[in-house]
Amino acid sequence: MKVAVFGTKSYDKKFLLAASEGTNVEWKFIEPRLTATTAPLANPFEAICCFVNDEISADVLEMLAVGKTRLIAMRCAGYNNVDLHKAHQLEIKVARVPAYSPYAVAEHAVGLILALNRKYHKAYNRVREGDFSLAGMLGFDLHGLTVGVIGTGKIGQLFAKIMHGFGCNLLAFDVHPSDECTRLGVKYVEMPELLAQSDIISLHCPLLPSTRHLINDGAIAQMKQGVMLINTSRGGLIDTTAAIRGLKSAQLGSLGIDVYEEEADLFFEDMSETVIQDDVFARLVTFPNVLVTGHQGFFTQNALEAIAQVTVDNIRQFASGEPLSNEVAVS
Repeated sequence: MKVAVFGTKSYDKKFLLAASEGTNVEWKFIEPRLTATTAPLANPFEAICCFVNDEISADVLEMLAVGKTRLIAMRCAGYNNVDLHKAHQLEIKVARVPAYSPYAVAEHAVGLILALNRKYHKAYNRVREGDFSLAGMLGFDLHGLTVGVIGTGKIGQLFAKIMHGFGCNLLAFDVHPSDECTRLGVKYVEMPELLAQSDIISLHCPLLPSTRHLINDGAIAQMKQGVMLINTSRGGLIDTTAAIRGLKSAQLGSLGIDVYEEEADLFFEDMSETVIQDDVFARLVTFPNVLVTGHQGFFTQNALEAIAQVTVDNIRQFASGEPLSNEVAVS
């Protein structure tokens, strides 16, 4: 089966080729991401492979349907960029990779906490310049602090387990509490209590209409003064302009994000020779207490191997007419 891969990077090609060795899957690697402009490149492929920053709107799906595309194989867990209702209407199936390496994302969230707290990124630059002073590098012990975990799926559970190892007190909010977290000693509370009591808050929930801008001016106002906020989940969970206001007022003591609500035109590309046109993002990265990574939380060898293998399995199931075990259902 021939599959068009949009937004191809060198690592996508490497791992997809390795996972499909010995199968009848043939790849057409396309560098641009999927948009209304590039959608015609999907013709005449029956299956295409997409990522989190591809535009899979109703208009794009209409174009894909004309080109005979019948499967969208997402090489990621998230699918909030897909108009599922339109896909269902057009009889285009959508499959995803529901789990690849939750350890990768959970560990990255902890890495952001440690870097923001102990200023590792600043220390690296100082020492390289021969500056061994410690002024401005003061951190705090994680032991004994209260950490709020919003969303306790697999990644949230692993994050809680790691922070438990640091000796932190753990609060959590989720509409479906986890037995694993309860056994760990995590205390489930309502959102206002979590916001008010936590020294560090980490987001591990999906982006849904009900969770979009979950962290807004009102939520930030309820937080403890100087709280550290971490987001390795979905950019749209945080109202970025509200976060900027929180940083300016010092209500937010620090912010670490691996995702950004308008990241599609920025992340995964080399913008070093480009003037960034996103004024909100440009303002955000001027703060000394903000650390941004470019959606690399998932980016480990273990995760990429798993993503590629599940993606190939999804495509093979479709090609053979089997039920798709990872099909995204329309709610």
